[in-house]
Amino acid sequence: MNVYDSNRMADIAAQEGYEKTAGVEEADLIILNTCHIREKAAEKIFSELGKLRALKNARRKAGKATTLVVAGCVAQAEGAEILRRQPAVDVVVGPQSYHRLPELLRQAQARSGVIATDFPVEDKFSRLPAVAARGAAAFVTVQEGCDKFCSFCVVPYTRGAEYSRPASEIVDEVRRLAEAGVREVTFIGQNVNAYRGAAGDGRRASLAALIEMVAAVPGIERVRYATSHPKDMSEDLIAAHRNVKSLAPYLHLPAQSGSDRILASMNRRHRAADYLAIIERTRAARPDIAFSSDFIVGYPGETDDDFEQTLNLVQAVGFASAYAFKFSPRPGTPAAEMKQQVDDGVKAARLAALQALLEDQRQAFNRACVGRLFEVIFEKCGRHAGQILGRSPYMQAVFAEGPSSLIGAMVEVKIVEAGPNSLRGQVVSSAS
Repeated sequence: MNVYDSNRMADIAAQEGYEKTAGVEEADLIILNTCHIREKAAEKIFSELGKLRALKNARRKAGKATTLVVAGCVAQAEGAEILRRQPAVDVVVGPQSYHRLPELLRQAQARSGVIATDFPVEDKFSRLPAVAARGAAAFVTVQEGCDKFCSFCVVPYTRGAEYSRPASEIVDEVRRLAEAGVREVTFIGQNVNAYRGAAGDGRRASLAALIEMVAAVPGIERVRYATSHPKDMSEDLIAAHRNVKSLAPYLHLPAQSGSDRILASMNRRHRAADYLAIIERTRAARPDIAFSSDFIVGYPGETDDDFEQTLNLVQAVGFASAYAFKFSPRPGTPAAEMKQQVDDGVKAARLAALQALLEDQRQAFNRACVGRLFEVIFEKCGRHAGQILGRSPYMQAVFAEGPSSLIGAMVEVKIVEAGPNSLRGQVVSSAS
């Protein structure tokens, strides 16, 4: 989502006459797009702003003006606090208001400290310029916000309530991307499988229905989606993994914990057994599917037994990839105020144990790919001459020897080696 939003702000700036610079030292306009999910990410922003303040002062002495913008979820959550801590900032704009960037930049020329962190009534997407294709793969926002209110999460407060874009707008956007050479689209949203977009005649399209519409767009070879909530993993979406050939056999489905007691405290609205049942039904629909997930360790009140249940769930599923983090209390969320906060040393030990297990599973999955034939969409040249880089259906980086003319094409590749962080393949034939 942050990559998508950053690209959209770059598109907006381009319409105002700005061009991307090779380095920040040359920039008249600097936009920091920020994340508020974890404390460390938020604090890094203020460290970076200190460096940019010095750069802004140096450029001013050289007679060059610099406009400094803080955008994204930290901007939404912190608002005026950003200006208090760093007066060098000219504009603070939340993720639901960045379509107003030209107007805000003009305001900043007249006065310092412009803030736009409301949740506007107008449709942001209808006021954004057309999406610019940036290669063979593209993100497409289909849904924003979340109504789940997990006790640890700031998303409902920084991104607002769930909103789904009309299906026709999304299909039109994908069609334009395909015409510009995009072959793979990833639908994104804070809770993407909660998508219920207007489809005409008062009807609402599910994510499964939207996937079917986009899969029919000429030129689109592969469709992905992220990130999903187990509560919204509907039967028609599971069936889509069986019925839609271009839907990637890969599902990112955050579990967060394997303990029912902790899941209830997190307000996750599913149990460990529910999660495992979704995995089982999806594998029955698409036997070659692989899964990734998110986990939080050290959530308030988590015991050794709770953590052991998380390890058990991981063992039961067998993930191709997953992300694990120590619980990070976010201001304004219920979990931040809970008693029984877990000692940081315990968190660190649990995180190390979980990450070791997840890494073992990732490496085992990668090794199991050796000898298989994958359809790879090559996206760019590799680091070495004659090398090209793409992504497997399972999101792994795949390197192969081949001409640059294959960039942007879906190509059949035989995997011959699994490295620590990528696969090496041999081009067999062009699939499209």
